[in-house]
Amino acid sequence: MKIFVTGATGALGSHTVPALIRAGHTVTALARNPAKAAALRAQGAEPVTVSLFDRDGLAEVFIGHDAVANLATALPPSSKFLDSRAWTENARVRTEGSAAVAAAAGAAGVDRLLQESVCMIYRDRADRWIDEQWATDDFPLARTNHAAEANTQRFMDAGGTGVVLRFGLFYGPESVHSREFLTMARRGIAPMFGRGDSFVSSIHLADAGEAVAAALEVPAGVYNVVDDHPITKYRYADAIAHAAGRTHYVRAPGRLAALLGARTTSLARSLRVSNAKFREATRWSPSFPSATDGWAAFATLPGDQSTRRQSR
Repeated sequence: MKIFVTGATGALGSHTVPALIRAGHTVTALARNPAKAAALRAQGAEPVTVSLFDRDGLAEVFIGHDAVANLATALPPSSKFLDSRAWTENARVRTEGSAAVAAAAGAAGVDRLLQESVCMIYRDRADRWIDEQWATDDFPLARTNHAAEANTQRFMDAGGTGVVLRFGLFYGPESVHSREFLTMARRGIAPMFGRGDSFVSSIHLADAGEAVAAALEVPAGVYNVVDDHPITKYRYADAIAHAAGRTHYVRAPGRLAALLGARTTSLARSLRVSNAKFREATRWSPSFPSATDGWAAFATLPGDQSTRRQSR
């Protein structure tokens, strides 16, 4: 298949492009500058330069592709998480960008659209499992993901095959946020909000990239893409601390997230998300069954690469 990838040089995209090429697909990818274009060529993809918000320009370069994977985001660093202004570009990418991509894919006759979303939009369900039928919530950061999913539905309403992938909390050596978590852990601070016995559902970026490739074969619909074994926030904090070489740390009080406002609500809730639907629809399985396994791999990276690799 011939696949077009937006967000191809981001943390997820940098794993997705190689996964697609390993699977035998031909990949075209959006590149914002010559350096990113060179990186994509080195991976075996053909870069093109076009604005994510230019519907007509996107439609022109989408012609002849079997599928489009829209993985574009503009997440701020953790240090600016509470600053509403820092989320402006990400909101535009999620709303206007996803609308342009979906409309352009339809205009170009693309059969399949894969849209990145997140499982953090689900409502808290304590220790009970969450599947794709569980209710989602409406809070500021969720609305842009709802918009992206709605644009995928419009693509489907026009006759296309739309697939929404609700990913868990990303982590991996290429993630800026993972490096920030490690820095906090080295200072003795656990980067987790909410009750320690609440659940967090995550996914290693390498496994997420493979999941995007696997999603080219699934029926239209919404799929959770998380690891097999969500763990409690106590265990998640322990896993990060171990990767950082720490044995003791200070946790943020569970009620602190509520005091910090709506932008931290998704971090405080308990989300024990199931990947059963996606696993049953594909041959995909995560190489890191839980975040405990994935973060442990950080400790084995030579030369402390966990804090040196770059994303985006």
